[in-house]
Amino acid sequence: MKTTLHFQDADAFYEQLLDAHAGLDREQSELLNARFILLLANQIGDSKVLRECLQAASESPP
Repeated sequence: MKTTLHFQDADAFYEQLLDAHAGLDREQSELLNARFILLLANQIGDSKVLRECLQAASESPP
């Protein structure tokens, strides 16, 4: 699992993410997030990496 910044353009991606949610209600936004997560998980494909990422995301920040 990569833990260092690996984005080519994090700000541009964040804007795209916000734009994708524009005009959606909460349920639509949650469905978009779910579909996006599953598409990213499919791109990663490695169950060990996915498990590590899920565990890291579940932990409270320090």
